[in-house]
Amino acid sequence: MDRVPVLKLGDILIVSIQIDLQDQSVLALQEDLADQVVATGARGVIIDITAVEIVDSFIGRMLATIAAISRMLDAETVVVGMRPAVAITLVELGLSLGGVRTALNLEKGVALLNHLEGAQIVTAAR
Repeated sequence: MDRVPVLKLGDILIVSIQIDLQDQSVLALQEDLADQVVATGARGVIIDITAVEIVDSFIGRMLATIAAISRMLDAETVVVGMRPAVAITLVELGLSLGGVRTALNLEKGVALLNHLEGAQIVTAAR
């Protein structure tokens, strides 16, 4: 079984999906990410799906589940690199990925997480 590597950049974990995800590899990724969010105190998770050409309802549910798990562990999730065809397919499947933030690329994903962190600090200071 191929494992998806999880990289750390500051307090952000980055996952770049470069393989076809099977049920077991998704479950392993969910566990790995949850463990690493807690172990590192990460405030954000970026899932890069630039290499994903085809999606199905399983992939859509997986993204939403990972985002929900991360949120429960106090980390926001941003999905980056979504191709237009992938976005269209997800919408056609009825998977709008509610609660999952998206950005066009990794750079914009990092900027979004930094913006969210700044907004939380300002809100907490009031």
